[in-house]
Amino acid sequence: MTGHHFAGRVAIAGIGATEFSKDSGRSELRLAVEAVAAALDDAGVEPQEVGGMVTYSADTNPDVDIARSLGIGELTFFSRIHYGGGAACGTVQQAALAVASGVADVVVCYRAFNERSGNRFGAGVQGRVPVANAEMAHFASYSPVGLLTPAQWVAMAAQRYLHVTGATGEDLGRVAVADRRHAATNPKAWFYGKPITLEDHQASRWIVEPLRLLDCCQETDGGQALVVTSLERARNLRHPPAVVRAAAQGSGAGQDMMTSYYRDDLLGLPEMAVVARQLWSTSGLGPSDMQAAILYDHFTPYVLYQLEELGFCPKGEAKDFVRDGNIELGGRLPINTHGGQLGEAYVHGMNGIAEGVRLVRGTSVNQVEGLEHVVVTAGTGVPTSGLILGADR
Repeated sequence: MTGHHFAGRVAIAGIGATEFSKDSGRSELRLAVEAVAAALDDAGVEPQEVGGMVTYSADTNPDVDIARSLGIGELTFFSRIHYGGGAACGTVQQAALAVASGVADVVVCYRAFNERSGNRFGAGVQGRVPVANAEMAHFASYSPVGLLTPAQWVAMAAQRYLHVTGATGEDLGRVAVADRRHAATNPKAWFYGKPITLEDHQASRWIVEPLRLLDCCQETDGGQALVVTSLERARNLRHPPAVVRAAAQGSGAGQDMMTSYYRDDLLGLPEMAVVARQLWSTSGLGPSDMQAAILYDHFTPYVLYQLEELGFCPKGEAKDFVRDGNIELGGRLPINTHGGQLGEAYVHGMNGIAEGVRLVRGTSVNQVEGLEHVVVTAGTGVPTSGLILGADR
C-alpha cells in the first residue's frame, strides 16, 4: 500500500474541551460550541477562517448551528461518520483529506454529549421504539436472549479470549490500574487524585462476567474539539503542530456492531488489524517507533486485543505485556497518559486524540520524555479508525 496523500502534510493545530462531568447543566449544543470555541482559541484561528466541520453521526449538534453560534460563516466541507466511538480518528482522517485536497483550509472535528445526565449508552437497547430498518432489526437478533448492553456484548467475546489465552481478570485489572494511576495526576480527569489498586479492581462488583465495574468506562457529560489545517499553516500558529503521519479507517470481514460472534474465532479485532496495516504501511513506521499509545478503553479486554492487533506483542501475549509493567509510565509503551475513558472521561475517544496532541507538544501532565510518535485508536468491536501523530522535526 502506498502512502496516503495527506500523510505528513496536515496537522492538528488546536484542541479544546469543556469540563468533564456527570451533569453539565447545559445543552449538548452549548457543550459543542464551547469546545469548538476553545479549540479555535488554542490554535489562534478566527472562526471565520473555518471552512469545514466533521463529527459523528451519533452527535446531536448540527454543524450549521455551531457555525451560526460562533460566526464561522460559509462551509465548503461537512461530514459525519457512523459507528459511535469508532468514528473518533476517522474525523481527523476526513479533515486531513479535505485540507490536503484543497476543499477547506481549516476543518474542525468535534463531539459533545450529555451521556451521563441525558441518553446513557450503557443503559442498553431495551425499550427502544421499533423502527423498520436494518439497524433496529439487528437488535432483534440478540435482545430477546438478554444481550442488551455494550458490557454484555463485549463480555461474550472477552470470556472466550480469557479462556483461550490464559489471561485473567487480574490482567484486565492491570489496564484499569494503569489508567486510573495516570488519571490521578490529571486535574481535568473525573478521577483526579483517585488511583486504584489491583485489589480495588478485584473487589469491584460484577457487571457481567468477566467484566467488573472497574473494567467499564465512565458515562460523561462534555465536549471536545480539534482544529486541523495544513502543516505549513500550523507551523505559524500558537503551538507546535501534531503532524498527522497516518490516519486510517477499517472494517473487518464478518463485521457487526459489537456483536461479531460469527467470525472464525473471537480472539481478535479484525477491524483494528485493517487499521494497523494501513497505519504502519502508509507511514513507514512500526510499533517500535511508538513511544506511547492512546488505546480506546471502553472496556479493558479490548485494550489487550489492541496491543496484539497493533503488533506490540504476539497474539495471546498481551497478558504478559501488561504483567511486565509495559503500559505504565516508565514502561515500554505507556498507555492513556490522560487516564483514558476509564479515568479521565468518556467522550467517544475524542479526548484521547487531544491527549495524543499534548504528548507531541510535550505538555501532557504525564509526559513521555523524548516522544516522537504516538498511536491513537478509536472504538473497537465496531468499524473503527486510528492515527499516528508525530512531532514536527
